[in-house]
Amino acid sequence: MPHDKTSLKRHKELLGKIGIYSKVKIKTIEDLAVFYTPGVAAVSREIEKQKCKVWDYTMRGNTVAVITDGSAVLGLGNIGPEAAQPVMAGKALLFKEFADIDAFPICLDTQDTKEIINTIKYLAPSFGAINLEDISAPRCFEIEKALQNLDIPVMHDDQHGTAVVVLAGLINATKVVGKKLENCRIVVCGAGAAGTAIALMIAKYTKNKAEICAVDRQGIACSIEDKTEREICHATNCKIIAGGLEKAIEGADIFIGVSAPNILKKEMVKKMAKDPIIFAMANPTPEIMPDQARQAGAAIVATGRSDFSNQVNNVLAFPAIFRGALDAKATRITDEMKMAAAMALAGAVTKPTKDKILPSPLEKSVVSKIAKAVEKTAIEQKVVRSICK
Repeated sequence: MPHDKTSLKRHKELLGKIGIYSKVKIKTIEDLAVFYTPGVAAVSREIEKQKCKVWDYTMRGNTVAVITDGSAVLGLGNIGPEAAQPVMAGKALLFKEFADIDAFPICLDTQDTKEIINTIKYLAPSFGAINLEDISAPRCFEIEKALQNLDIPVMHDDQHGTAVVVLAGLINATKVVGKKLENCRIVVCGAGAAGTAIALMIAKYTKNKAEICAVDRQGIACSIEDKTEREICHATNCKIIAGGLEKAIEGADIFIGVSAPNILKKEMVKKMAKDPIIFAMANPTPEIMPDQARQAGAAIVATGRSDFSNQVNNVLAFPAIFRGALDAKATRITDEMKMAAAMALAGAVTKPTKDKILPSPLEKSVVSKIAKAVEKTAIEQKVVRSICK
């Protein structure tokens, strides 16, 4: 890859890419007395009397723990906690750069679901929110669900950040081609964490009117034995009950790939409906390259890569969602908050075109628009902390 050597060189020179920097300077004995001992004891006593004052006197309200077990990192797979560290640090960098949130990479040396859940519960009092990252399915579903009672926002970004950006992109893409999302036939290829969340979010947005078929390596994902697949099938209305991608793609308006490289062939695209929309998001090599998709008749193509137009990048969602949740003092991130984020992100492109259905990830002004929509929704839903008196 063209950036490999530069990335290795810069990370080694800097010893990583994030650090902790002080808000104050200790220049005098008085400074030492105020910010450490004996003055800090007064702050601790105040919080001891009322635990809720931790939000007033510490950094907790602007912190996110980025937590992984290293089991499903990028397209690298189960590489373990040590190798996952640079990716989690990168996530923390983006939190700070795009939303001014202090984020901390935490890589756990266990892939036992119960141990992970308990460890995060023990860590929770130190943070304002938890971002679960690169944890393999189906454990990621169980872990996220078990942590919803922590009284702070907990979100698995691989699921919901991806789903928010994809939905926003689809809202604008269907406008460009003159279709309505609720009337579309959609194939989601890859029934893991991202694919499941995407299917369920589209179903919720279209009020179950869109026909969504989730496809995995075994074929159409409608196994009665698999709890996650049962949930997808219940929320969608795929009319095909047998066959794989080649069968499912026939007549489809939209292909959404979160699976493997080069699995969508030009011949398959040609069998789709008029003006098909292709979201090929496998990284670094998509399910089909954009030039091949367009040659086969695709009207709009999006990928996860920055070297093509219409990049579907989670950085368009997760910093803003957590910024809005923290600003609202939210106790959790609801489906409605995620939907508000998707609608605000779609609305950030006032005149979508075939080559611009989403803002550039570098358009940082979009963060505040999404954050305000998320904050407003949290307050309206009353999923916020009580004021500490």
